[in-house]
Amino acid sequence: MRSVLLTRLLALAGAALVAAVVALAVSRERSDSSSSPLPAAAPAPGGGWFDARAAPLPAPRKPRATACGFSVTAKTLGVTHPVLPCGVQIYVEFGKKKVLTRVIGRGSPARAELGLTSALADEIGLHSTQQVGWRFASG
Repeated sequence: MRSVLLTRLLALAGAALVAAVVALAVSRERSDSSSSPLPAAAPAPGGGWFDARAAPLPAPRKPRATACGFSVTAKTLGVTHPVLPCGVQIYVEFGKKKVLTRVIGRGSPARAELGLTSALADEIGLHSTQQVGWRFASG
């Protein structure tokens, strides 16, 4: 009886060891396959970027909450848009700069579709209302 129990225990330990080796191999293959931790940019219809007028938003003097529930400070990177879903990740492109950000609030500045937080506007060099490109992040 003891030898049967010992045989079963050894078989179970062997199966657990094989499962652990397979799990490590699969997770290593997945981590090697993506060299960039950022999601890919999903192209707009026709393969390009959506165009939008964007304007920098004034930096808040003290942290404040947005309609989307995000806390905005002078260092927050994000955009506001009247229609895009809260929290959706998008790439914003201006000149040669492309930044991954997210929709953190509702509305937009006068004569613009996107409002860029002051930190994001500084990051991409946008200091007045300008045309920018944007696309959804996929993945």
